[in-house]
Amino acid sequence: MHKKIFLLFGCFCFLSNAQETITTELYDSYDQFKEPSLQKRRIKHHQIQPLIQKFDANPKFEVQKVGESIEGRDLSLISIGSGPINIFLWSQMHGDEPTATQAIFDILNFLNAPKFEKEKREILSKLKLHFLPMVNPDGAEVYQRRNALGIDINRDALRLQSPEGRTLKRIRDSLDAKFGFNLHDQSTYYNAELTNKPATISYLATAYNYEKDINEVRSNAMKVIVYMNNIIQKYAPGQVGRYSDDFEPRAFGDNIAKWGTSLILIESGGYTNDVEKQEIRKLNYVSILSALYTIARESYLDIPIEAYEKIPRNDRKLFDLKIENVTYELLGKDYILDLGIYRQEVDNEDHEDFYYKSTIVDQGDLSTYYGYETFDASGYAIVKPKGMDPYDNPEGEIETNITSKLKLGYAFLYYNGKGNDGEYTKGPMHILKKNIDIGQKFKIKIGHNPTFFLEKDGKLTHAIINGFIIDLGKSIETQKFGNALIYH
Repeated sequence: MHKKIFLLFGCFCFLSNAQETITTELYDSYDQFKEPSLQKRRIKHHQIQPLIQKFDANPKFEVQKVGESIEGRDLSLISIGSGPINIFLWSQMHGDEPTATQAIFDILNFLNAPKFEKEKREILSKLKLHFLPMVNPDGAEVYQRRNALGIDINRDALRLQSPEGRTLKRIRDSLDAKFGFNLHDQSTYYNAELTNKPATISYLATAYNYEKDINEVRSNAMKVIVYMNNIIQKYAPGQVGRYSDDFEPRAFGDNIAKWGTSLILIESGGYTNDVEKQEIRKLNYVSILSALYTIARESYLDIPIEAYEKIPRNDRKLFDLKIENVTYELLGKDYILDLGIYRQEVDNEDHEDFYYKSTIVDQGDLSTYYGYETFDASGYAIVKPKGMDPYDNPEGEIETNITSKLKLGYAFLYYNGKGNDGEYTKGPMHILKKNIDIGQKFKIKIGHNPTFFLEKDGKLTHAIINGFIIDLGKSIETQKFGNALIYH
């Protein structure tokens, strides 16, 4: 037993020393390779076409049109390397999961640049890399999970009704890839089990049967995941989860593992103050390149798979805002509640941007849950918000008198004039287009928008507007706020 522990420890020391230089340099030099034309999540098919054309004109790369989406958008495969081992990486089979799509173009820029010649030579002489950066361009166009047919491509591995799914299957089969990287985004509300830390990156070596057996194909995926986990721990300590390995017979990942490719699922989750997931994009870049390096060198083969099971499981116990121990009066009696709030994104009409429409998703004893932001409201009481009479210039009125109005408990402005026909306003006060009795409708209830005030010792101290907390004792301009809503 002592000998086994010593060997295990020695193995990890060797790996950490070997990877230290390359991973640190990859992380530190990332900005040199980051694709500057892709800065936000809601990227469209037309935005990546100039990038694909640039690589098509470069003799280092092979670019092929390998299929079309239902709505006729090209699916392009970008390949580089001369090695005998095929590696297949694909992203955005769900149209609203684009983090790794951006990272793929960062990786391609890296492979094209003159730096890291020794490491790239080792990778590209042993491996041939194949990238399919946007499997579901129709879904990406409207920032939705499913394709134009309304199906989940990742549940189409058996029936193969979608042209996108048929393309994915055909490429996998033609390459007979040794490793496959299935790149996704997951909910930002996942945390690493039993911790308050988000599952910024989650990994999975997919099962190929209901029994979750481990053969050499799956074992190799586990080993590479252990290697990648060690890397991520350096930059996001404690923020790695292990995705559920329940077998899904319709899913591509599970079937690709069944067909003989070591399948590594990477899910990009949440990271504090990283709304556009640019830090998570960077972590994808560093960990995927480091994984390719260990595959090329075959150093992953010495990693014990027991370490895979030590990665914490994914859990889903995070809120954007958690308010603890707040006093809520109902029918003349006081109760102590915790509130769990999601700041849910709603796409604008053109799917280029979004606004927040927050919701209370749970209340009661939430002591086993966590928040990206947590406020201990012990000794604070909930106070219902008030509405203001109409003004000729509501936006100007809000900007001029917002602090004084909030301190008086006003969260709603009734305005029946022209303008303000959208769905949200940047000022921290809701706008009502119809005169509604706010007090009558107010209730702390799951599904309701979290807008109320907190009072302590008879004084209003905080405003919660659309799920964002504002300290009334501080300048509003210095505090994080998303938007308020316009009620028509």
